[in-house]
Amino acid sequence: MYSIVIVDDEATIADGLANLFPWHEMGFDIKAVFHDPKDLLSYLEEHKTDVLVCDIEMPDINGVQIAERLQKSGVRIVFISGYQKYEYLRGAILNHVEDYLLKPVKYAELSECFWKIKEQLDAERHVPAETYPRSFYEQVIQNVQVYVDENFRTATLDKASECVHLSPSYLSKIYKEYSGQGFQDYLTQVKMNKACEYLRNIEYKNYDVAYYVGYDNPKNFSRAFKKHFGKTPSEYRANYDIIDEEP
Repeated sequence: MYSIVIVDDEATIADGLANLFPWHEMGFDIKAVFHDPKDLLSYLEEHKTDVLVCDIEMPDINGVQIAERLQKSGVRIVFISGYQKYEYLRGAILNHVEDYLLKPVKYAELSECFWKIKEQLDAERHVPAETYPRSFYEQVIQNVQVYVDENFRTATLDKASECVHLSPSYLSKIYKEYSGQGFQDYLTQVKMNKACEYLRNIEYKNYDVAYYVGYDNPKNFSRAFKKHFGKTPSEYRANYDIIDEEP
């Protein structure tokens, strides 16, 4: 587990971040939560932490000043702020802050930020890939596949990413890594298998099947089907009764 400390003078935000996000599932452990930056600095004099989630605008000491003090400590810092002030953004860049997230912090943005930090920490500490905790990733893949199976006609990567609270780009990356195929490949596979089911029913015309699996243009459906199975929908329909298993 990598250690995290949170500081925000707004108690509801600090406590919410600590309690409402699945830190343990991602490989992080919340060691302390502070509402006063002076208490944070006192704590860090005696304790090391891997990551600091830090508000920027706080009484007495702001987040940029804290980052300046911690430059040589090795702690990774993530700013959270309700402001897009130039001096804060510049301070974040100069102090090599990992990310700058605007309040209210979005689940997907926070999740993507910390998966990237975890990958960096794993690489630095030479954590073998086989020791990565897979439970969270596997649950994400399962949830995405359930979504696609139930919504194959209208399913998209953007909508799938909303279901699992990740950005589309990050979901695409981990889906490929942990399932062995791309999201679009899985979606096409589901569509084509459903198309086979419909084609076995003589009541459905080819253009009906195209519509039912999400193709507004029957020609596009026919091309996709042939690319996937090596035969057109009509050829499949004419021969499926002598095929013992799905193509």
